[in-house]
Amino acid sequence: MALWIWILIGAVVLFLLWLIATYNSLVALKNRTDEAWSDIDVQLKRRYDLIPNLVETVKGIAKQEQTVFTKVTEARAAAMNAQGPAAKGKAENMLSETLKSLFAVSEAYPDIRSSQNFLQLQTELTDTEDKIQASRRFYNANVRDLNIKIEQFPTSLFAGMLGYSQREFFEAAEGEKEPVKVQF
Repeated sequence: MALWIWILIGAVVLFLLWLIATYNSLVALKNRTDEAWSDIDVQLKRRYDLIPNLVETVKGIAKQEQTVFTKVTEARAAAMNAQGPAAKGKAENMLSETLKSLFAVSEAYPDIRSSQNFLQLQTELTDTEDKIQASRRFYNANVRDLNIKIEQFPTSLFAGMLGYSQREFFEAAEGEKEPVKVQF
């Protein structure tokens, strides 16, 4: 009888150790995913800060292109106010499309292309776009790992009870899957 009690106690201890390890791994994955989302936010804020300067630089030379400037400003505001990966992704894709329009306008004006300020902003924006893509990949890799952990058996039995649910990927729209060409 005493042997069965020790076996039962051992099984309960092993189960508790497994539950603690599972919980800790879910916490680590959740925190890495939150950190990755924060990295995206940091890069997007940098992008939002660059856009007004870029618009002002182009606006000073190409005054007749007011509709393009308005669309860029509206898309920037929408992207800044979007919440969650799906809405943020859609708004960011719209912003990228309007930025393409702005760059198309700048191509028609040689004075813009030769402006040192514009060239510096272009370089910074290109660097920021690269960092946004890297942040998206990092976020999506962490979301993948978290979602796999939540879906795997036997973790799937306890993840919901522990307050963990799957996250959305930060996905690019069809038009965004091709590299943005910024040429002057």
